[in-house]
Amino acid sequence: MSNPPSPSSTVFGLPAEQGRWLLIPLGISVLLCLGTVYSWSVFRKPLEQDFNITATQSLLPYTVALVFYAILMPIAGFYIPRLGTRLTTVIGGLIVGAGYILSSFSSNIAMMTLTYGAIAGTGVGITYGVPMVVMARWFPDRKGLAVGLTIIGFGLSPLITAPLANNLINVYGVQVTLRILGIAFAILITALAAALKLPPQDWHPHHQANTPRVKIPPQTYPPQMLKSRSFYGLWLCYTIGALVGLTAIGISSPVGEEVIQIDPAIAASSVSLFALFNGLSRPLFGWLSDRFRPRDVAIATYILILIACILMAHAQGGQVITYLIAFCLFWFCLGGWLAIAPTTTLRFFNPDDYAQNYGIVFTAYGFGALIGTLTAGQMRDWFGSYTYAFYPMAGLAILGIILATFLLKPDHRL
Repeated sequence: MSNPPSPSSTVFGLPAEQGRWLLIPLGISVLLCLGTVYSWSVFRKPLEQDFNITATQSLLPYTVALVFYAILMPIAGFYIPRLGTRLTTVIGGLIVGAGYILSSFSSNIAMMTLTYGAIAGTGVGITYGVPMVVMARWFPDRKGLAVGLTIIGFGLSPLITAPLANNLINVYGVQVTLRILGIAFAILITALAAALKLPPQDWHPHHQANTPRVKIPPQTYPPQMLKSRSFYGLWLCYTIGALVGLTAIGISSPVGEEVIQIDPAIAASSVSLFALFNGLSRPLFGWLSDRFRPRDVAIATYILILIACILMAHAQGGQVITYLIAFCLFWFCLGGWLAIAPTTTLRFFNPDDYAQNYGIVFTAYGFGALIGTLTAGQMRDWFGSYTYAFYPMAGLAILGIILATFLLKPDHRL
């Protein structure tokens, strides 16, 4: 009879049980760099002046970056176990840096879309999944909390990187700013890669090792995720959460200016408040996903979205508090889904295949991002007023409640 595995590993010279918590701020730092893609809005106005382009054209690099980010996630997921977490992070970090640096030499929006959108977006997609894979393996007892805490870096990135980029643009201009950020990101991400290692195959938390042995039915998972009903339930629910959230993000400032009639500067600064809710919701919903059924947590987000839609459907000029509450809820729920989806993937499907599995599940975010960002700029044209955009968003929330009720449940098979 073999001996039970020993949790004797160390992390940064500390017993792994304590040292593993130091990996979370490192993962946050990596995602903080990658999340700068959400700060693209600070580049748009200067680029529109420099390249003499329209507002729609200035959105192209951001939209393409999100698409490539989503496409590369599942591809990278299959290579993380083969290349290892450190090498994958180095490759992704260098590509992110190269995308920013090459963008600094772009002389037109087409080149900027290629270098920033396709190349930098590819690097983000390659790197994004690594910190989550590392945390999921080091925290088998607190997967949702650990992953949620880590991805807070991506959500809160605009709070730090947007003012930083804006200050650099004011001093050096867009091109030099992109070059500075590219060099900094390449150095930081590749340096942090050394610490993003997986635990030994047989490692487990000490308290689990000392737990008395009891007969627990073995955990079973669908043999093929793509043939599982729960996969399609999760994918559809994630798509709705991402689509509604990203659509709301795309119209946050214009709604404040046109519907609520607040000062443009206040509308723009309110985005920082929304980003705070977007970031803080990630560890919260990760924690909730550890303790409650994913179906119930998902339904809670759709109810909050529905409340936000009802508030905005009846909002009028001057109702600033209504506007702030509603859009805090929209951003809050989008951040929540970026914790619910990876945690649910870990619960429903074999954790050993997490990198590949979540990469596939993440295509739902990519689909939602594409539709959400493309329609956000058209909402006012379609409906004549942004107010009417909240009716289809409410309908999607109701659809999400129905789908979660019937499809978002484990599909275990022996």
